[in-house]
Amino acid sequence: MANIKSAKKRILVTRTKAERNKAIRSEVKTAIKKVHAAIEANDKAAAATALTEATSVIDKASTKGVYHKNNASRKVSRLNAAVNKMN
Repeated sequence: MANIKSAKKRILVTRTKAERNKAIRSEVKTAIKKVHAAIEANDKAAAATALTEATSVIDKASTKGVYHKNNASRKVSRLNAAVNKMN
């Protein structure tokens, strides 16, 4: 354990930010899974709705610095391609 006050604070702040980032990443993964589930069920309307929701969640995660903008863009692009590929 750190002895210096600023180091103790850094430990607390890092833990808090890590928990926040983990929650945001989990939310993104859940949104992506919902899109894939709709695609598997072959439900185009549900897939489009889930895609809109997932895009929003991914963009927010990118804005908050959890994902790099290119990573977020790649995730959205792949989801878009998967939904467009449906019958």
